[in-house]
Amino acid sequence: MQTVLDLFSSVRILDIVDIMIVSFVFYKLLLLIKGTRAEQLIKGLLIILVVSKLSDIAKLYAVYFILDNTMKLGFIALLIVFQPELRRALEYIGRNKFLQKDYIANKKREMQNVFHEIVETVSFLSKKSIGALIVLEKKTGLGDYIETGIKLDAEISSELLISIFYDKTPLHDGATIISNNRIVAANTYLPLSTNNEVSQELGTRHRAGIGLSEVSDALVIIVSEETGSISVVNEGKLTRYIDDKKLMNILFNEFKVKEKKKSSFWFNWKQGVKND
Repeated sequence: MQTVLDLFSSVRILDIVDIMIVSFVFYKLLLLIKGTRAEQLIKGLLIILVVSKLSDIAKLYAVYFILDNTMKLGFIALLIVFQPELRRALEYIGRNKFLQKDYIANKKREMQNVFHEIVETVSFLSKKSIGALIVLEKKTGLGDYIETGIKLDAEISSELLISIFYDKTPLHDGATIISNNRIVAANTYLPLSTNNEVSQELGTRHRAGIGLSEVSDALVIIVSEETGSISVVNEGKLTRYIDDKKLMNILFNEFKVKEKKKSSFWFNWKQGVKND
């Protein structure tokens, strides 16, 4: 116990700051390479590194010699292969998103634009009596349901959403899932509610929306194909026959960007990590 206490007593505040900075940099680098070629290449390099160390321990001199020299020459190759990712990283640092003083204001404008596109879409579909099922992810991940559909990863626009739900397109039958202000998938399948108290007059879209709300905290917007009415399912509660204004208010209340009096680097950094 004394050894442990001595160890902790020798840790300086600067050491903690140092570790936090390194962890933050590695976290941001992982976010930058996620979903790119670099992610697979780094996995391959880690495998080569592990095999190299194992060959050294096992005294496989020929294998170790080849892998060791490959790793030495690999640094130059990495600069060439990772050129797009390195450029993207430098551009990200140049934008300095997590240090901007107006981060909250920018986030609010971004959310407002997203909500405007969604409400405009729902309003158009409602007037044309085109059925739609739009899911907005919150804290509970919807990866299992995203896998059942067609992955898109597209910017949100009313034109794109309307074209997805147009009944002549192959993606209209199913739910479209939105996560982190991106359309991540379309034509996904949601679990139908098994609650016997759900009204029998509700169709498949409403039952799917309620079913998803029973197993996650997602907010679901439904446009009825029969009546064109707009409904919202949130926290297991179905609200029917809402208008554009009420839908906008619901979206702002559920996904509002919280403001705090703090404006320090630490607060902005936490907000950046939370929203990435």
